[in-house]
Amino acid sequence: MEQVFSYIISLGASVMMPVLFTIIGLCIGMKFGKSLKSGLYVGVGFVGLGIVTALLTNNFDSPLKAISELYDLQLKVFDMGWPAAAAVAYGTAVGALIIPICLGVNLLMLITKTTRTINIDLWNYWHFAFIGAVAYFVMGQSLLWGYFAAIVCYIITLVMADLTAERFQKHYDLQGISIPQPFCQSFTVFAVAFNWLLDKIPGFSKLDIDAEGLKKKFGVLGEPLVLGVIVGALIGWAAQLDIKKILFLGVTMGAVMELIPRITSLFIDGLKPIAEKTQDVAKKRFKGMKVNIGMSPALVIGHPTTLVCSVILIPVILAIAVFLPGNQFLPLASLAGMFYLFPLILPYTKGNVVKSLIIGLVALIVGLYFVTDMSPAFTLAADEVYKTDPTASAAKIPEGFEAGALDFASSLFGYVIYACVKYLRWIGMGVLSLITLAMMVWNRMRIVAEEKMAKSEVTETK
Repeated sequence: MEQVFSYIISLGASVMMPVLFTIIGLCIGMKFGKSLKSGLYVGVGFVGLGIVTALLTNNFDSPLKAISELYDLQLKVFDMGWPAAAAVAYGTAVGALIIPICLGVNLLMLITKTTRTINIDLWNYWHFAFIGAVAYFVMGQSLLWGYFAAIVCYIITLVMADLTAERFQKHYDLQGISIPQPFCQSFTVFAVAFNWLLDKIPGFSKLDIDAEGLKKKFGVLGEPLVLGVIVGALIGWAAQLDIKKILFLGVTMGAVMELIPRITSLFIDGLKPIAEKTQDVAKKRFKGMKVNIGMSPALVIGHPTTLVCSVILIPVILAIAVFLPGNQFLPLASLAGMFYLFPLILPYTKGNVVKSLIIGLVALIVGLYFVTDMSPAFTLAADEVYKTDPTASAAKIPEGFEAGALDFASSLFGYVIYACVKYLRWIGMGVLSLITLAMMVWNRMRIVAEEKMAKSEVTETK
């Protein structure tokens, strides 16, 4: 079983999505050609996103490291990036079986009506495996603790996907889609709390500027494309590169800002027919039951507000990380994942650039402390994985450093589970169990109530 799922993961999203969507489409009554086309659009979207992300990381990795060395910004926690976290996640017994176990949990929750999300975002299952792997090593290589941490994170994420689905679908006009990715869902808590707090500040409503409003206010400087060029050039200047390379970095960052929305539109073209057909089938066969397809947040990272906030936060968080008291983590390799902070913040801020920027900054600052505190456990896990499998080069930590990454170590969900396991042990297990059970019961009550209302509306219509 481990070999089967390892093989599936190794195929990658770009290959498996056409297969998965073709199968799903046929199962819900779509024609073969239409199902295959939907899957191919999503697969091509992942290929394009991979190329654009590589464009960012490959070209900005050296300048960012040069800035770190030039201005002596070395901190003891080295940014390993998400590949190291994924290597740790799948390098243990917890990661080896995480897909079948989580799919089993998902099925059980669908049957018991404690979720209405079908999570097919298999490639992001490594987030659940990561927190499970960290708990596994922290607790002396205990499978009990490892699987407990992973399953708790999975259940909480599915419930949160349901709770945020309506706002997400309305904001992005994507019916039948939810986001069961724990990194993104972690920022929902910040979005709800700080959006409410900012609304209480007198006069703050006057700063209600969305991406279109930014363009009107600042003209061409408010365009994500132009902002990208400016920030890219500033990074090149700070790295003391020659004018040719400075201009190249500017245009490269601008290209990333411009290409991401065009690529993510492919996800939407592929997902919409499947999602709409799924909802039709659910309504006809299950009398009012709604089913959401759980997908990667990659399909909405091209939103203009996300692009603007991400490109502004890259230099800001670099500067803050150096002077933040108690922080030992300087994000470099993880900066390409900045876009994933905002998919579930925007539905609550309604695309307000100022609010989104403030919430993103607060979440990142808190996340730096999470990464710093979790770094000894991340280091322990990465060292053990590399010792066991020397070919897992992504898990090799540079000498004299500890390991860290924004994704998934800066996640609120991941850190709370880690803290409960490490510091509270059995009490922590009890607390997490009660929270998870309460969320499941609450979600079931909500789902059942909505289904009853839908059935009564159908009866009244007849």
